[in-house]
Amino acid sequence: MESFTTVPLPLTTEAETICAPATAPGGALSLIRISGPEAIPIAASICKNKAQGCNQEAQGCVCRCITATTPPNTIHYVHIVDANGHLIDECLVSIFRAPHSYTGEDSVEISCHGSRYITNKLMELLVQKGCRMAEPGEFTKRAYLNGKMDLSQAEAVADLIASTNAATHKMALSQLRGNFSSELTTLRDNLLRMTSLLELELDFSDHEDLEFADRSELLELANNIDNKIQRLAHSFETGNAVKQGIPVAIIGKTNVGKSTLLNHLVGEEKAIVSEIHGTTRDVIEDTTVINGVTFRFIDTAGIRHTNDKIEQLGIERTYKKLREASIIIWLIDEVPTSKEVDDITQQTQGKSLIIVRNKIDKSPALQYDVTLPHTPLPISAKHGQGLAKLEEAIYQAADIPAFSENDVIVTSARHYEALTHAANSIRRVIDGLQNNLPGDLLAEDLRLCINHLSDITGGQITPQETLNNIFQHFCVGK
Repeated sequence: MESFTTVPLPLTTEAETICAPATAPGGALSLIRISGPEAIPIAASICKNKAQGCNQEAQGCVCRCITATTPPNTIHYVHIVDANGHLIDECLVSIFRAPHSYTGEDSVEISCHGSRYITNKLMELLVQKGCRMAEPGEFTKRAYLNGKMDLSQAEAVADLIASTNAATHKMALSQLRGNFSSELTTLRDNLLRMTSLLELELDFSDHEDLEFADRSELLELANNIDNKIQRLAHSFETGNAVKQGIPVAIIGKTNVGKSTLLNHLVGEEKAIVSEIHGTTRDVIEDTTVINGVTFRFIDTAGIRHTNDKIEQLGIERTYKKLREASIIIWLIDEVPTSKEVDDITQQTQGKSLIIVRNKIDKSPALQYDVTLPHTPLPISAKHGQGLAKLEEAIYQAADIPAFSENDVIVTSARHYEALTHAANSIRRVIDGLQNNLPGDLLAEDLRLCINHLSDITGGQITPQETLNNIFQHFCVGK
């Protein structure tokens, strides 16, 4: 088999020392991160201490200055000065030594006041002392290169920062804590066992006195691997929907109250509300969180026959968004015709349909002489009546499975693609085993499966690892 790298090579000691603000500007405090071989010496060079002429002892100066021997995992109150010895700010400086830091390198974090001027002066000073401005994501990149996390965990950092609700936070935290990596490690161990068995068969097939694992054991392993990959891949539908926001299209005739409903659901005047028919001519979207899950509501142009070309384009977009949405809210304020019911039923096949009867403040009850797919939910979008029940119905329609921060839910399209390719490869292995194909053909598809899964974390099985596994777990001709 080909030679692969299992663990990315660590950064060399000649790596540049980088710095960057780690907090958004404008807050009360600002955090500046430094990482690299010269992080601690550079931090020490900008801290005013007694040897440099600190004359504030009489006023009770409590500087705890940083030196080359400053112990790790300590916080120091320091005065940071510019090249002329002028005080820039009084700061707290945290010291971390390799490999026990976020990046795996010597690192320093400076907590200063949140003034843009102070932050800029400190960054300017650090660059003068030998730091380089970090590129976007470079701290996490170094963490990966130094083996502090794998690729899937590195991607989870961005997801955790971008999380906007409880569900996305749980999914990102689970991945960052290595739960996804742990699942892949289990798969990797099983694949390594299969690879070892096949290598035995290929490398020692001329020794008739040796006994190899029969094909039933290999088939059982392959089926277990396939089931786990399929489970992970299927979770992407939920993960992607929760991450992007579950699309909910609000449809209905003109002037039925769709824009009013959207405004109430998102808590903002996003859409123009008017008694004039055909006011909404384009798609309007916004999001809100219901029970910890983000929903993306889509207000659409009213469905009616019109000669207005602009409004016709809006209606065409309505049907397009209807096809893209997972949940459809059909808003009515009068009894629909049988043709309308048939049309909506056909258009919403395979989707969750919620029929909502609006304007109950004007007409408390309707007598339905048509058969509806569901009993309409009564609301008054204008006055906010019944919206709590509607929100609960929307959440239930999403059918989001309960999960904790320990559950693995795939949210990345890249991971889903890799899992899909891996599933195709392992199914070819299963077919080959069932058809008694030779080991060299099975090994090729097995290698492809390993490679696709390795794309997720960034590590692959080497021939040496396979060889070690053979001799550790199998008795080869004593």
